Amino acid sequence: MKKIVITLLFVALTLSSFAQKKERKDRIKALKVALITEKLELSEAEAQRFWPIYNAYEKEAEMLRINARQKRRDLDINTITESEAKSALNDFLAFENEEQLLKSDLVKSLLTAIPAKKIILLKFVEEQFKRKMIEELKKRREKKGTRN
Repeated sequence: MKKIVITLLFVALTLSSFAQKKERKDRIKALKVALITEKLELSEAEAQRFWPIYNAYEKEAEMLRINARQKRRDLDINTITESEAKSALNDFLAFENEEQLLKSDLVKSLLTAIPAKKIILLKFVEEQFKRKMIEELKKRREKKGTRN
């Protein structure tokens, strides 16, 4: 009976952890959407064309990042052979090329939805959002460090 309770408690805590990560990810996405919407001043018609394109891009870019991250994690720099290292470099370059193609496709698709000026502004807003997120992360880490 004790094992069952401990197992259930462990499962509950694990699920809770996953739920918190998803909530945090959803909150960050909502903040990004709000910032983009505010700064780009999309009309209703523009927003209806813009968001499906942008969301599809974000989904593909995330999958690319996940795959690249996994390949990096699988590398053991201490035991890798020269031929494996060359193969890994080719994989890294392929990832960067694929990422660039994805960005290029995004711009081409967005040109059918919003003006070029707003696409340039989107790039600035994305960079601004990334900087804000990094600053917030630094603040939280500093705050966490002072508590210890």
